Amino acid sequence: MMSALASRRVGSLLVLALALCSLAGAQEPVVPTVGFGLVFPGSQPEKYAIMIPASGNATYFSDAKLSPESANDAFQVTFAISEATRKRVFELARRAHYFEGQVDSRKKGLASTGAKTLTYKDGERDTKATYNYSTIPAVQQLTQLFQNLSTTLEFGRRLDYYHHYQKLALDDELKRMEELAKQGDLEELAAVAPVLQQIATDQSVINPVRARAERLLVSAGVSRP
Repeated sequence: MMSALASRRVGSLLVLALALCSLAGAQEPVVPTVGFGLVFPGSQPEKYAIMIPASGNATYFSDAKLSPESANDAFQVTFAISEATRKRVFELARRAHYFEGQVDSRKKGLASTGAKTLTYKDGERDTKATYNYSTIPAVQQLTQLFQNLSTTLEFGRRLDYYHHYQKLALDDELKRMEELAKQGDLEELAAVAPVLQQIATDQSVINPVRARAERLLVSAGVSRP
């Protein structure tokens, strides 16, 4: 069962994300937006939020640490998202009745997998549901999609850091990334294509690492520059 504090933290993170996403166009009509947030103490990241608008780029926020010594590694990135994924997100939100009503299963004895929050906002609706586990198929699919997307973006963030400061860590990181990609546990690989391209073309990086980066670019449908 999620705590009230965890629920408030997720809600606060998503409110901040929505505010930042809409700041530049505060006077414009509300763009329909689906959001997802997670608070899971002890995981990496412990908190993150993703906002996907009906048009334009998506936004990701997280607090994952890049090293044990890091005091604050707050991370924000705006990225292009495929129309196929965008349509899937909004269709699943529709099937989930835009998260109105009871979303959490309320089953007792379930292990906590983090306090999750789904939000939907347009010119007529402004809904939010926080849950640990849901039996609603559309919510389950959205949860998996957003979690896979976070995993992909966190890989991209770490790869960028390792490429600049710890090249020896790239091989293991890319190996793990390849394994998850084969299992279908990553989403929107094209979002991290720029860092994969940098690694693939860097002559100072060993050939096996460059080859892994190239294979992932092929999986993402992006060619090497």
